[in-house]
Amino acid sequence: MQGNIQSGQAVALRERFTLVLMTHNRPAFLRRTLQYYSSYPCSILVLDSSTESAASIAAQFPEVQYLHLPQFSYLGFQAKLSHGVSLVRTPYMAFAADDDFLLHDGLNQSLDFLDANPDYGMCHGYSMMYLAEATQVNYYRRDKKVSEDYGDANAARRVMDYMHEFIPPFFAVTRTALLRRWFELLPEGTSFEWQEIGHVYFLLANAKARILPIPYAVREANYGSSEHKTEVIHVLSFSDAKSVAGREAFAEFLAGLPTAIEGLDRAELRQHALDSFAAMAQSLFQRRALTLELVWGSKWTDPLKPPLRTFEPAQYVEMPFYNQAFFDKLSAFEFLIHAMPAGRLQLQRLEPLLLRQEQLLQAQVNDTPGTVGSRLWTALELNAFNRDVVRRLAEHLGEQGEHQDSEALFAWLARLEALSLQSGRQLLGGMPSGRLLDWLQARKPDPQVQAALDAHLAQHQGGPQFGILLLDLDDDQAALQDTFDSLLGGLGKAFRIVVFTTGEPPLATALHNTLHFIKVSREDYVEHINQLARQSSCDWLLLAEAGDRFTATGLLRAGLELLNAPECRAVAVDEIQQQADGVWRELLRPGVNLDLLQSNPALMARHWLLRREVLVAAGGFDPLYPEALEFELLLRLIESGGLNGLAHLDEPLLITQAPQAQASEQARQALSRHLASRGYKAQVSAPVPGTLRIDYRHVARPLVSIVLPSEDDLDAVQRCLTSILQRTRYARFEVLIVDNASQSPAQLTWLAQQQQRGGKVRVLHSAERLSPAALYNAAAAQAEGDYLVLLATDTEVVNANWLEALLNQAQRPEVGVVGAKLLSAEGKLSQAGLVLDAQAGVVAANAGEPADAPGYLNSLTVEQNRAAVSGVCMMIRKELFQALEGLDEQHFAHAFADVDLCLKAGAAGLLTVWTPQVQVIHHGAMPAEPGVLAALRAKWSTQWQASAQPQSLLPDQAALDWSGLIG
Repeated sequence: MQGNIQSGQAVALRERFTLVLMTHNRPAFLRRTLQYYSSYPCSILVLDSSTESAASIAAQFPEVQYLHLPQFSYLGFQAKLSHGVSLVRTPYMAFAADDDFLLHDGLNQSLDFLDANPDYGMCHGYSMMYLAEATQVNYYRRDKKVSEDYGDANAARRVMDYMHEFIPPFFAVTRTALLRRWFELLPEGTSFEWQEIGHVYFLLANAKARILPIPYAVREANYGSSEHKTEVIHVLSFSDAKSVAGREAFAEFLAGLPTAIEGLDRAELRQHALDSFAAMAQSLFQRRALTLELVWGSKWTDPLKPPLRTFEPAQYVEMPFYNQAFFDKLSAFEFLIHAMPAGRLQLQRLEPLLLRQEQLLQAQVNDTPGTVGSRLWTALELNAFNRDVVRRLAEHLGEQGEHQDSEALFAWLARLEALSLQSGRQLLGGMPSGRLLDWLQARKPDPQVQAALDAHLAQHQGGPQFGILLLDLDDDQAALQDTFDSLLGGLGKAFRIVVFTTGEPPLATALHNTLHFIKVSREDYVEHINQLARQSSCDWLLLAEAGDRFTATGLLRAGLELLNAPECRAVAVDEIQQQADGVWRELLRPGVNLDLLQSNPALMARHWLLRREVLVAAGGFDPLYPEALEFELLLRLIESGGLNGLAHLDEPLLITQAPQAQASEQARQALSRHLASRGYKAQVSAPVPGTLRIDYRHVARPLVSIVLPSEDDLDAVQRCLTSILQRTRYARFEVLIVDNASQSPAQLTWLAQQQQRGGKVRVLHSAERLSPAALYNAAAAQAEGDYLVLLATDTEVVNANWLEALLNQAQRPEVGVVGAKLLSAEGKLSQAGLVLDAQAGVVAANAGEPADAPGYLNSLTVEQNRAAVSGVCMMIRKELFQALEGLDEQHFAHAFADVDLCLKAGAAGLLTVWTPQVQVIHHGAMPAEPGVLAALRAKWSTQWQASAQPQSLLPDQAALDWSGLIG
């Protein structure tokens, strides 16, 4: 790739120089870096601390010595390097990361310099940074022009000179003996930061250093923060006691090392080290030698032309990068980067391009050579390094007689295939969008099953007829065609399309046609929809927008499921949503969820299948709410019939643009009207864009009994009680500390004190140890409140309005149980309610996410119905608790009694609500009681199936028993 090295020179280079490559859990990077260095015949040693061995990759490069060192892990960086250095047998060596390119010429010149100057210990040149995106590589100025020669005979001055204009020398060509001595002296367990600082100090304290005025490395820029929070500037400059002590301790260590610094005693050496730290910190703060400035970008979209470079206004021609030879090297790097993509950011940016290319490669019903060629050229412009696209276009051009361009593309394809092991489709298959594509493809029935499905539907007059009400308010013909193509290519054929367009209809149509155009305006399209609904003969209607694409199986599955569902009035379906950056993500709606519908209409009130007669009987869509048509209609359906007849079909029907999380005044008004019709004088606000929050404005101020168990856990119960008394704004509550036969004298004394003080705290004693379920039941029987709060002892309440927020939900007549948002002390979400999972049992929803994580479309900021909530903090009406016979002491005495209670409330027709407006700190985990869990599943098998947590769409979950839909 760079220069020509004769065989004799190659042998000499292997004997002179070893490149130590470091990698960790990044096989794509390793493959690419080995490909790059394969043309540079030095000795190569790979130190791989990955969990899985990459020996199969290294085997493709027989000159490489590969070591799999999982025992060192990522944090064992020092030990890994020390082990590697001990194995080097050449007089010179350099480290290289798996994402960086050390220039071969730069290495050669550095080696030659060290050969000619035995009093120098290391040598390197100047570095740039790069950051790869999808089809572009951005380059950044990293190094500034410096003194270059650090050859002062006085080692102490030499160290200070280098630190004063610090350029990291970690990747420099260095004498192996010097590095080996450093790693032998370095204390085990030294942090990343001090390893780097000590590395510089030791090398300069023992030998001279040279920075040649040449390009030396093109290194990947960091993006995002360090996973391990390793920042050199922090340990150099922070003034807290720990940082100061760390600097002094490391300076003391350096003062005791054997170096070439002369004439200083131990205290002076220590101070010299501290002064060098200060000089290095000042250099970094002032950006004296290091910076990060974008200087140019290089975009490569045309395989028949070189990359197009766009230069920023500020350039730095004093640096040795402005010459054709260097730009040619960059082109070679870029070809590797694009042909062998590896970076996280690069792959993220590639995903939507690969997805769009895959769509453009799909044949359409009305294709011609011209339309095929146009789509293929469009696909190539998106990403010229996709082998599938290049091959298809080269073949197509050859078939059309355009041989010159065809041959040029085949030559480009040969270059790609010499490097790339993955086609574009294979690369996409490892990404979320690609997995969804695979899932959709695997979901299709085979031809034999399809024939049986068609015959079954034919026996039922073709099955339900779907009316697709397609809004084309932007007069977008291309978007319409995308929707038409998806419907024509689908397996469900029982549909009619009505397009409501603001443009001129392309042809005259009638209502009975499969495709019918109605000209509308933005002011009257809702009236036209309602009129069409009254006239249509379709069974079900669906409101969609031009550009929405129907999945191949969605309408077919819906038709089969709805054949025998006369009770259904409206059906929510799943969908795949295209994000703003073009990637796909699945939206698996959690069934019919009243609270989530009310609080997050953008998430829940889109693309419902509506029975036509129900829509007509309801008076159609309300033209007063054009921005919330479906939401407002669904609320009216709930007013007239509750949740009866509302269903959920676990089948993605549409591929649609993800909605923006934005405030909708019409949605807020629709919900306010709906709540008023149900008798509430509620206040509806929109504190988070796209969501709604309801204050039901209950008049009653009931007494709340907080039940707090106690069992030889004085510190915990004290902490919990203090949080209740200090952070509870609601006045009408009592705390029942129910002691479970504690034996601790200190605890018994403290409990007696609480009893004597009276006030809001009462203490109940059990003469014998009871199970948790029995203890709560015993306390509930003596509670004076209208509402009970079951609260675990190892908790702390966070927000002062926690009881008001619980009562806001619990006082609704349709609600049975209310649960809280549980947080860990480390700032993580412990639980956002409990879900029933087919494989895992009872799962804490969203556990492990950041405490302030908003969730998809802000779903974690709003109330929603869950199958259950945790007894760590739950509220229930005392009357209901008693009617449900409390917690089950017989079957769930020690585990899952809380889940059982919620499911009993659900069986009684009541909702369980999880609210994020109540935050409680709790270090908890789900109980590990497999036998009890099995009993719970057996008792509630029907509810388990109905409430099963939706899973991600993965290829191994794609199979659907289509035959089961026809009996």
